[in-house]
Amino acid sequence: MPESPRRPVIYLFGAAAPPVLQLPDVVRSAQGRGWDVAVGLTPTAYEWLEERVPELEELTGYPVKSAYRRPGQPDVLPPADAVLFAPATFNSVNSMAIGITTSWVVGFTAEAPGKGIPVVVMPCANSALAAHPQFDRSVAVLREARMQVLYGESGFEPNTPGVRPPYPWAAALDAVGQALL
Repeated sequence: MPESPRRPVIYLFGAAAPPVLQLPDVVRSAQGRGWDVAVGLTPTAYEWLEERVPELEELTGYPVKSAYRRPGQPDVLPPADAVLFAPATFNSVNSMAIGITTSWVVGFTAEAPGKGIPVVVMPCANSALAAHPQFDRSVAVLREARMQVLYGESGFEPNTPGVRPPYPWAAALDAVGQALL
């Protein structure tokens, strides 16, 4: 009997911005597209979702990863076919762009293009933070590094501080689907 084709593995990474609280629903949506999903979180996002980590692990079948593994430890996740880093905070976007990889999700995302793994990044930063001149420079650097950044009309548009419009998850998942082609 022929073996069924392997499902693409998507690493779904999130940083500590309000849309990260929606990750269980996003995992279900990604799985509905036929993808195998593994979740990674920045340390603060992990704290925000700590009570829901068991749910995410049950949904995905993998541990939720938020820290680098020690030398000699085996990797607990299957190899990634694509990375979706959403929401990517002001701090995460700037850290990736300038190469400060103190969190595992930022470090993995920063090196993924060098390994040939497609990366989609969708920021989540309010208009006050996005007005900082480094943010646009960082977005440009990530694009130069062969990451697809869904920012502006193509994805997330900065909101007024304190106002939280719906996060465009469908656009992010559609971009990952295109990256897998």
